[in-house]
Amino acid sequence: MEIFKEFTFESAHRLPHVPDGHKCGRLHGHSFKVAIHLSGDLDPHTGWIRDFSEIKAIFKPLYERLDHNYLNDIPGLENPTSEVLAKWIWTELKPLLPELSAIRI
Repeated sequence: MEIFKEFTFESAHRLPHVPDGHKCGRLHGHSFKVAIHLSGDLDPHTGWIRDFSEIKAIFKPLYERLDHNYLNDIPGLENPTSEVLAKWIWTELKPLLPELSAIRI
């Protein structure tokens, strides 16, 4: 069984390793949408893999670090491509959400 919870946050960034003149090398912002996917067996009592309110509470500290901030200033996001951002979120969440199966940006 798989469930997912989506979050949206606003952030600015620039990609430091693109060729000179590339538009992504300039400071710009996005409305990022993140989907956190969880896979596992249903709890026979609750019928859940994980309570959605728990997922929200676990993601909240990351959300607060990402929302309305400059991603390049966050350790681990110095080159904040979507792929690097997904990997960073995975690394932060996996110890807290063992059911984590995918991150989608």
